Amino acid sequence: MPAWDAELYLQFANERNQPSLDLIARLADLQPRRVVDLGCGPGNSAALLRRRWPDAAILGLDNSPAMIAAARKSDPAIRWELADAATWRSPEPFELVFSNAVLHWIPRHAEVVARWFELVAPGGALAIQLPAYHHGPLHQRVALEAADDPAWRDRMRSATTALTVETPGFYYDQLAPIAARFAIWETEYRHVMDGPEAILKWVSGTGLRPFLECLPDESERRRFEAMLVDGYRRVFPAQTDGRILFPFRRLFIIARR
Repeated sequence: MPAWDAELYLQFANERNQPSLDLIARLADLQPRRVVDLGCGPGNSAALLRRRWPDAAILGLDNSPAMIAAARKSDPAIRWELADAATWRSPEPFELVFSNAVLHWIPRHAEVVARWFELVAPGGALAIQLPAYHHGPLHQRVALEAADDPAWRDRMRSATTALTVETPGFYYDQLAPIAARFAIWETEYRHVMDGPEAILKWVSGTGLRPFLECLPDESERRRFEAMLVDGYRRVFPAQTDGRILFPFRRLFIIARR
């Protein structure tokens, strides 16, 4: 998993928070006593969980020291833990196991979602949101095209396979047979961006990080970023005011015990 920059990640906090808000809204009937936020990042999703369920005991968990440090500053009242969400286990179950935009950084999803569902208490829920990369979003294709440049193609091999997202049917087959109730849906957001440079800044805080970390040379990185900006300009047409409606499709899963 790449190194994370909490400040860069939060530059688009409102846009990044909306999927969490939408997922929480589908859990309106839940009254959890214990909540765990797997892959909590800098604490923005845990803050939303705390606002919705102020009396619940909330645990935020992430494997990035930088993210956990930022989260602890954001709300010292929440319990924060440095741990790997892919392998973490708990002796006690949770009425809500929540995961916002982290599963795609983890391989072997069949094992992981089964392990996460084991953490759910009777009557509780596993709630997951992740980018719907199985649709092949254009911004990811632009990155893959730029990564295929002969100047760094070999170095980029690990970056091109850093993300894992399966189809909706895959998650249905893993969770629906063991869940009391199951729901899965997709939403495509259209984020208003000032231009292709803003899209570059957005993805630099998340999915682009493995690519950028393959280019320690500053001149190579600038050339790679220029190729991305040109690609974004090509595939995302500007509106009459010069802004871009940046499409971002996300996949949502709720499995109830």
